[in-house]
Amino acid sequence: MECGDFSTFYTSMGQLPKVTWFRLDLYYWDGFWYLGHHLPGAMAAKSNFQAKDDDVFLTSSIKTGTTWLKAIIPTIMNPDGRKDDDNDDPLLKHHPNELMPSLELGFYKVNPNPDLSHMPSPRLFRTHIPYTSLPESVKTSACKIVYITRDPKDTFVSTWHFLNASIGDRGIDPWPFKDAYESFCNGVHAAGPFYDHVLGYWRESIKRPEKIYFMRDEDMKKDPKGEVKKLACFLGRPFEKEEEVEKVLWRCSLDRLKNLEVNQHGIDPWLGIANKHYFRRGIVGDWKNHFTDEMKGKLDQLTAMKFEGSGLDFGY
Repeated sequence: MECGDFSTFYTSMGQLPKVTWFRLDLYYWDGFWYLGHHLPGAMAAKSNFQAKDDDVFLTSSIKTGTTWLKAIIPTIMNPDGRKDDDNDDPLLKHHPNELMPSLELGFYKVNPNPDLSHMPSPRLFRTHIPYTSLPESVKTSACKIVYITRDPKDTFVSTWHFLNASIGDRGIDPWPFKDAYESFCNGVHAAGPFYDHVLGYWRESIKRPEKIYFMRDEDMKKDPKGEVKKLACFLGRPFEKEEEVEKVLWRCSLDRLKNLEVNQHGIDPWLGIANKHYFRRGIVGDWKNHFTDEMKGKLDQLTAMKFEGSGLDFGY
């Protein structure tokens, strides 16, 4: 059923379980936790969005390596992305968020029925919406879904830094690491529970590998050239020359992106978060600088238990 305003969604939110997380309200809807200012957009997108067969979606839980892919996917899909001329590189003038706009954090956050007719095909979107809550047309159309995940220990550390930097800009004290850690382990965080989010897309990718391409950030870091080649083939844009792969990787390298002026200054107009906060370390294993042995053991044990029998692991 299409909804022309947010009143129905706000009424529904008033009846949902609610907790405080990083000084913000979280609401439990459809099996997952959402930030209060994100949930109406997710509800509206589920009700009203109509996918096209050539759409491409980048999906993930939060802070799992999406910023890198928000640069890589548009560069692969753009015919000029592999050329030597850097003058027309969209990354010079646009933060990666602009090149893959969000459903629930962007278009459907401000309008429950936005006009998307201005978007050229193929349309590129991103979302943190779990698989079970995606708009039905995304599941049933021929559109492509790329899912990226990451070791939950690094996911948590990246989330903690990102959100504390964001609330710190507004003069709010940081949330203690231990408290945030316990909340993550309990599955209470934006787009959480983490494991349910990951498994939803993982299981569907096994059923329909032509529909959903499942990626791990660690694999991207270990073999970026090989992984980007496979991603390009999945998207129907295979590389013809090795030089093209190298060009895409150079343009989208985290070192280059974090040093571009557009990413050092300005604020995301949808979220009010400084562009620079999307670029921190981008490494595998940063959790080692924050976790005690006990924290590592607890989260590793939880991960092994949640993923048991699924065929998915992070090296445990």
